[in-house]
Amino acid sequence: MVNPRQLVAHIEGLPHRRATFKQLLRKLRIKAGERPALRAILSELVRTRRLVETRHGFELPPHPPSSRAAASQRPARGAGSVKPAGAAAVAITGRISVHREGFAFVLPVDTALAGALQGDIFVPPPFVGGAMHGDTVSVRIVRRSAEGRAEGQVVRVVRRAHATVVGELHYAPHLAAYYLQPYDDRLRDRILIPPNALPPELRSGAAPERHRVLGPEARRHPKRSERGAAAELEGLVVEAEITQYPTPGGGESKGRVIEVLGRRDDFGIDVEIMIRKYHLPHRFPPEVLAAAEAAPATLPAEEIAQRRDFRALPIVTIDGETARDFDDAVFVRRRAGRGFELQVHIADVAHYVLPANAMDREARLRGTSVYFPDRAVPMLPIELSTDLCSLRPQAERLVMSCLMEFSSSGRLEAYELAPGIIRSAQRMTYTGVNAILSHAADAPGAGGADFFVMLELQRVLNQRRQERGSIDFDLPEAEIAFDEFGLMRSIAKSERNAAHRIIEEFMLAANETVAGHVERLSVPSLYRIHDKPDPRKVAEFEEVAASFGYSLNVTIPMRRIRRRVRGQMRVELAPSGDAIAITPQHYQRLIEQLAGKPEERIVSYLMLRSLQQARYHATNAGHFALAAPTYTHFTSPIRRYPDLLVHRVLKAVLPPGGIRMERVGDGPWRPAAGAARSDPAAAPYPTEALQVMAAESSEAERRADEAERELMDWKKVRFMEERIGQEFAAMILHVTKAGFFVELVDLFIEGFVPLSALDDDRYFLRPGAHELIGERSRRRYKVGDRLTVLVDRVDPIRHKIDFAPA
Repeated sequence: MVNPRQLVAHIEGLPHRRATFKQLLRKLRIKAGERPALRAILSELVRTRRLVETRHGFELPPHPPSSRAAASQRPARGAGSVKPAGAAAVAITGRISVHREGFAFVLPVDTALAGALQGDIFVPPPFVGGAMHGDTVSVRIVRRSAEGRAEGQVVRVVRRAHATVVGELHYAPHLAAYYLQPYDDRLRDRILIPPNALPPELRSGAAPERHRVLGPEARRHPKRSERGAAAELEGLVVEAEITQYPTPGGGESKGRVIEVLGRRDDFGIDVEIMIRKYHLPHRFPPEVLAAAEAAPATLPAEEIAQRRDFRALPIVTIDGETARDFDDAVFVRRRAGRGFELQVHIADVAHYVLPANAMDREARLRGTSVYFPDRAVPMLPIELSTDLCSLRPQAERLVMSCLMEFSSSGRLEAYELAPGIIRSAQRMTYTGVNAILSHAADAPGAGGADFFVMLELQRVLNQRRQERGSIDFDLPEAEIAFDEFGLMRSIAKSERNAAHRIIEEFMLAANETVAGHVERLSVPSLYRIHDKPDPRKVAEFEEVAASFGYSLNVTIPMRRIRRRVRGQMRVELAPSGDAIAITPQHYQRLIEQLAGKPEERIVSYLMLRSLQQARYHATNAGHFALAAPTYTHFTSPIRRYPDLLVHRVLKAVLPPGGIRMERVGDGPWRPAAGAARSDPAAAPYPTEALQVMAAESSEAERRADEAERELMDWKKVRFMEERIGQEFAAMILHVTKAGFFVELVDLFIEGFVPLSALDDDRYFLRPGAHELIGERSRRRYKVGDRLTVLVDRVDPIRHKIDFAPA
């Protein structure tokens, strides 16, 4: 049996300084009984960072700092040479994002500095030190290239991101101890669990208590039987509190188990794992629950008297079949003479959730509701989110109302903003409204609402928005269908119908109207902003789009740069500036060209990736994708904290009874004759406080999106585990030198076809063409191709599915 030093020496002598476990077994002639020992040695070498484990096997890490310090201070020859750190040797603070293969990137907190460095700072595996993914760290730049790309070393962890970690419990014989393997593969190091850090019921061998509430569907499944202590511990899913963090010298993390969740194949445990992996607050504190229960269920007469009364109108809500909270209700009618009147009524959450009270503090902490396929983690307690604030049918509810008057061409001519009271006539669904619009014979009742007028207004508003250049990708999302036992039946594409578009268009109109009102008052408020695309991402998209014969037709000034790649100098093209003359119309025109084409989904998805991510900000900077000079979020205060803040701002500055604003032609907006004016001095928040909350809300939104997306990936993998060997029709989405990604045509599931699965020939990637070509057969696999694949392998830990050509 080899020792660790011999093992490292063997890998170092290989051509690529890399080997898989199977290759090591074969080359070193390891006997079957010695395999566990080899795994233990490799695990220890990875832990001490003498080896790096990647998807390609075990490989040597980059040279340590000591062996390259002198080189990092000497500039190399050529335009792309490495420059000494110089003044940049001063430590920079930022958030570290660790890749599953060990390297990391640090995005500086100072945005100006990030721009000067051309974005983030690359950190090789040996330089990550004791930092964990998500930590705020202090990093020192050790190398910097001519184009501004920087390489750094973590010198200190400023703030830890993870107090707890969720994962599987395993036993390490060579350590004679248990350890936690995190489910987040960006947390590469295991966490040792000393015997005294296990819960008493595990130490005594009893079956763990389940600290989970799954809902009524879980009770349909039999409870697992008692097991012995050893079987209970191995593979058990637990949450652990970190009691000792990793050290730069290789010291391991330690922790203690604080919650036992069950086993990976238990019903509903995937949601529990995502909640804890992304640190989603999911238990309301007692004081929050008490405040929610104490909220008055009846509306005082004096409160109703101060509001506009819309209870006599046939106002309806339109939501999905499984929705439980109803933020918005709508009503549309034709105006006398010409045009339309659109009423958007939004739940008045601010009436119940006051600034800085217990419910407000918890709502700010959560930032947003998180929606999983079979349940939700709400921002507000259910007493408010599904009852008092929810616009339930035939129930009197307080609202903030936005009444808009449009011309027949969709031009906004007047609007009113006022606190109101409504009684929803009927709870409609997207499917039901679409059935009515399709003249279906079994269409449900309409509650007196005229959905055909709604559809007409939607088309008018959408046409006007398209004329100004607003981008609408209309990309489908995955939707899971469950059977009566709560088990997955299928995963398919959820398509938007006419009812979806009606509500989306009406909410966009209300959000823009409110945003424009508060901005004209120069009132500190929150905005939803979307910056222009990064020139580098646009250039990358143009390169891919060209292989399909498409282009945004935008001019990108380029410059030649030289950079070293694996010891060789390469000349590449890169954008020469930070700004390009690009507008939403460039994207819109390309979307129109793609409509109905086989490659529409692929190119549209790549186009979407070239755009920036929208975020909240206290300073208005416009919304690029919507081609809107001013935009905010106002229509979902039950599930989004920024909307609640905007409601508070609006209520504070509005005069009693609300305000009506009008304009003639393209003239300025003015209060209607005799109407009271808004009071900008009554703004409840300073800009500085709003910016802090904007950053918090943006972070909460990204966290929720990631949790929802990963759970969907988890569900897809679990669904395909039972279909190994089955064949499916697929389409190639993306080609790399290692293989290509496909999407199943009927199931909306993505997976990877590795190069090793193409065993009929030796394939190579054709540069710039995004296709693999067989060396002898000249067979091609390119983006957009249709083929039949079979499910070859499923990795439930990394949520990956490997296919092979059928």
